[in-house]
Amino acid sequence: MTTDNGNDITTDETTAPVEGTETPVEIAQETETTETEKLQAEITELKDKYLRLYADFENFRRRTAKEKLELISTANEELMKAVLPVVDDFERAMSSFETTTDIVPLKEGVGLIYAKFSKTLENRGLKPMVSKGETFDADLHESITQFPAPSDDLKGKVIDEVEKGYFLNEKVIRYAKVVVGS
Repeated sequence: MTTDNGNDITTDETTAPVEGTETPVEIAQETETTETEKLQAEITELKDKYLRLYADFENFRRRTAKEKLELISTANEELMKAVLPVVDDFERAMSSFETTTDIVPLKEGVGLIYAKFSKTLENRGLKPMVSKGETFDADLHESITQFPAPSDDLKGKVIDEVEKGYFLNEKVIRYAKVVVGS
């Protein structure tokens, strides 16, 4: 081989790099490659974590939706179990209506069943609202009509209760329909 100035160079004298030594460009490329590989591995790991977390969340969402549906479908189970003895009493009363001609014991029986039913509902948190004679409250009462008050002390108060209101654990579940004195 000859150089530009005409000198002969043997292959041993070429500027080939010595084994084990790398040029700065090669070192930068290797560093860049290892850096890229590390970032790719980190991205892959984060994607895997994200997919697992997303799958866990979807499973949680499905499970809670299923539990909620089950809860709704069985929410009244305890109430129904408590009301069944009252239904049995009503069935016995109905059968006694057919055989008995005396009305007084039938009235007493129905009164007892009503008391038992009211007590069962009260034990489950249902309380009737006392409205008659109370001051009209739009948060508790629904005014059907206004009627001239028989006396001045009944103005703005409930004169008559057309339909009872009820609380369930201190929450109004049915507003009382009332007549208000004006």
